[in-house]
Amino acid sequence: MINIFGGPFTVFLIALVALSGAAFLGDYLLKKKRPIKKDEQEDFDTALAATLTLLGLIIGFSFSMAVNRYDQRKTYEEAEANAIGTEYLRADLLGDDDAAKVRELLGTYIRQRISFYLGNEGSIGYANANISKLQDELWSVVANATKHSKRLPLRSLLQG
Repeated sequence: MINIFGGPFTVFLIALVALSGAAFLGDYLLKKKRPIKKDEQEDFDTALAATLTLLGLIIGFSFSMAVNRYDQRKTYEEAEANAIGTEYLRADLLGDDDAAKVRELLGTYIRQRISFYLGNEGSIGYANANISKLQDELWSVVANATKHSKRLPLRSLLQG
């Protein structure tokens, strides 16, 4: 499918030109047909002030919500990065072979997450499909390692 609107800047330019043209034509055509009287001008100014105030409120709330969503996404990305770093360090608790396998899977997982956050629509779908598979592989490696581990089981470490 061809994307007509290449990005937000293109949409902004198209909307700016269209709205400016509509405002110019409306002003030109309405003034030409019937000029505004003095008492109607005062009512028009009141309606204009109220409309612009509401527009300002809508824009303010929209930016507020966008900033909140951006901050939330940043917080989630940071939490995920910290969790991956912690898991990378805790791979030392596993045996050498299992730790190497976990670190290799974590490297692949990180690359998939980066392509998800930076990629286009095609790579996002591909990354989503592979992320759940990588998570399952990570869990299976850790589960198998803890079953066959000669070290203390994780449950006894947590309890005592």
